[in-house]
Amino acid sequence: MKLGLGLYKSTLTAKNFAFARQAGATHIVAQLVDYIRGDNPRLTNDYHRGWGETRNQDKPWTYEMLAALQKEIASHGLTLEAIENLDPSHWYDVLLDGPRRDRQLESIKQLIRNMGKLDIPILGYYFSLAGVWGWNLAPVGRGAANSVVFDADMVDLSVPIPAGMVWNMSYADPSQGATVPATSREEMWQRLQYFLDVLLPVAEENNVRLVAHPDDPPLPELRGTARLFYTPSEYEKLFKLNASPASGFECCLGTLQEMPDSDVYDLVDRYSKNGRIGYIHFRNVIGKVPHYREAFVDEGDLDMVRIMQILKKNNYEGVLIPDHTPEMSTASGWHAGMAFALGYMRGVIQTLERS
Repeated sequence: MKLGLGLYKSTLTAKNFAFARQAGATHIVAQLVDYIRGDNPRLTNDYHRGWGETRNQDKPWTYEMLAALQKEIASHGLTLEAIENLDPSHWYDVLLDGPRRDRQLESIKQLIRNMGKLDIPILGYYFSLAGVWGWNLAPVGRGAANSVVFDADMVDLSVPIPAGMVWNMSYADPSQGATVPATSREEMWQRLQYFLDVLLPVAEENNVRLVAHPDDPPLPELRGTARLFYTPSEYEKLFKLNASPASGFECCLGTLQEMPDSDVYDLVDRYSKNGRIGYIHFRNVIGKVPHYREAFVDEGDLDMVRIMQILKKNNYEGVLIPDHTPEMSTASGWHAGMAFALGYMRGVIQTLERS
């Protein structure tokens, strides 16, 4: 097991690379997009209204950009393990089955080739139209720490997605009053099938794995669009679409635990045995959909030590990152929360290595 830290575009800085090393991390999972401006992009009381905008159509992530980022990360004694998520403006018509779909897929193919040349082994993706939506931030964590909360009673889950928005980000100005059409589960599975069939051969050729994130919140439908990975059994259908060894899970423990009737220990056991887990979001929660909140790693419904014991038993050699965590009441609440999670994780890993 390897300890990592996930960072968003504006937080991919020398200061945060040094912080990661100081906390004992050895790997970085990089998101090359910012969702909400500010110290902690993902946590805002306006989160359910959207993550912001991206205007990067026809501005792909180049080999030179990736190489420069990798070099900077390496200069701090860290390894760039994965690129997590695609910029919505780079693949909106892949998700929407729109006219630019094949052009956008060609661009993603080149991204995969560039990653292969640089030995960046994993590309994470989340195949969803609504994306992560409906969360709020409230002081409901241990000691009144600010924590992400999902309460379906407090959110209108049927609000349509405006045209020009996908994955909870605006990539174009919407047409007057237009919205994303209602989309069935069958349509979404067909779109995912096409995505995988086109990209997985390129991924295999370049020793890159494509790993899928489950739906958060794990609901069968959100904002008039069907969700794919909202139960463990639906998530596991991924390999029935395409059995390529380059296809895998982005194993978000918190999201899996939020699902009704989920047995996270069994899923982690089975898929760490057969090498299908790309990397792990090490996050704990209290409750399940439709009412849950994110928790510190040591206080939630999941036994995180047991998770690591399973991973050790199965000789899992991938990266674990804290994902997000409640903020602590300090000048830099995000850093303090991450330091707590990383310290916990490093302590458990060292204990298991010596047992």
